[in-house]
Amino acid sequence: MIKSALISVFDKNGIDILAKELVKNDVTIYSTGGTKSYLESLGINVLAVEDFTNYPEVFGGRVKTLHPAIFGGILYRRDNSQDLSELAEHNIPSIDLVVVDLYPFQDTVASGASHAEIIEKIDIGGISLIRAAAKNFAHTSIISSKNQYEKFTDHYKANNGDSQLDFRNELAKEAFQNTRDYDTAISQYFAGEQVMPLRYGENPHQKASFQGDLDALFTKLSGKELSYNNLLDVDAAVSLITDISSEEYCSFAVLKHNNACGCARASSTFEAFTEALAADPVSAFGGILISDAEIDLATAEKINEIFYEVLIAPSYSAEAEALLTKKSKRILLKWSKVAYSQDVVRSCLNGVLVQERDMLNVSKDDLTVVTSLKPTASQLQDLLLADRLVKNTKSNAIILVKDGKLLSSGTGQTSRVDALKQAIVKAKAFSIDIIGACMASDAFFPFPDCVE
Repeated sequence: MIKSALISVFDKNGIDILAKELVKNDVTIYSTGGTKSYLESLGINVLAVEDFTNYPEVFGGRVKTLHPAIFGGILYRRDNSQDLSELAEHNIPSIDLVVVDLYPFQDTVASGASHAEIIEKIDIGGISLIRAAAKNFAHTSIISSKNQYEKFTDHYKANNGDSQLDFRNELAKEAFQNTRDYDTAISQYFAGEQVMPLRYGENPHQKASFQGDLDALFTKLSGKELSYNNLLDVDAAVSLITDISSEEYCSFAVLKHNNACGCARASSTFEAFTEALAADPVSAFGGILISDAEIDLATAEKINEIFYEVLIAPSYSAEAEALLTKKSKRILLKWSKVAYSQDVVRSCLNGVLVQERDMLNVSKDDLTVVTSLKPTASQLQDLLLADRLVKNTKSNAIILVKDGKLLSSGTGQTSRVDALKQAIVKAKAFSIDIIGACMASDAFFPFPDCVE
């Protein structure tokens, strides 16, 4: 049975419901500082930890719970006679449940607080209590997040004021995950890495953050905060434009949902943007725009005619920047073009997959022409552009290119034939002539269907 609990939390939301449920079952509650005052204001009887440690909080609250009488009550083994003897000898009260959260270190970093303020939000006592209770999960329950209050209360009621071993094991696992994430954030801060909380993840009900150094890649000139989906699109845009950039041309791409819906090479940024937009002006609405050359005033005026989420370029003329920053909700990024992570990491099953980023780009020297009909020099350039576009498009994909511009595409299909059908339908919808276009696909061709 749970007969005693230590409650010490920074975030008081919801703790009243849990504490009142414990009081119903005559659980003795020990607490510290602000938590004790808060619970007492609700009429809940609470004992101060100082009452049995005989030691006050010191150093402005930096040391509150770091005492053998507290950790002994958490860590002693209930089935060990020596532990029980020492518990009685030193008059240490048993603590069966520990409810502790951690100082909001990540939020403090994200708020732009000073270094001194951030250091003060490195939790010492809390993380020690969590680890102690989690280690002794065979006998002690640990609640390390307010998100567990409801789950614990339901289990507690169902088990008549007690907790089962498998449930305590689950709580311990979550506790160590929480302390791992917390220590990782601190380590990243000291290593100069940033943790940026995002409004939400792919969907509004999903929490998300970005961990890394965006400032090394971009200077944000204007606009709202980047979202989770924005970041994925920006990553796809940078990968694509890096692959297709050439000293001979200005390149421009328009992306939506990580795929290019428009792309072109031309002698000027204005022409490249105009040609890229023509491929699919409907999908371009709310898209991500990226250029590998400076945005001048003429291009900025043309861009300003459409709604977009993010515009990325290595530089902007003073006139272009002044015009584009007038629309405060549109994100304007100045791209430093520095190299970024060479590894791609994603969670998978009960672990992570890590692979090298695909940096391989086919050149004309890698190609073997196996037909009697040979491509012209212009067609060869279009084929190479199509190949680099399809590399950056969701499989199965078909890319149609002519005269240095993307005419149409079919993306994310389970069949290469369906991808081609999609590309043809899109081209017809925008009255784009695909006769004589060069085609690239990431699919295996066991039959000549798409070619024919």
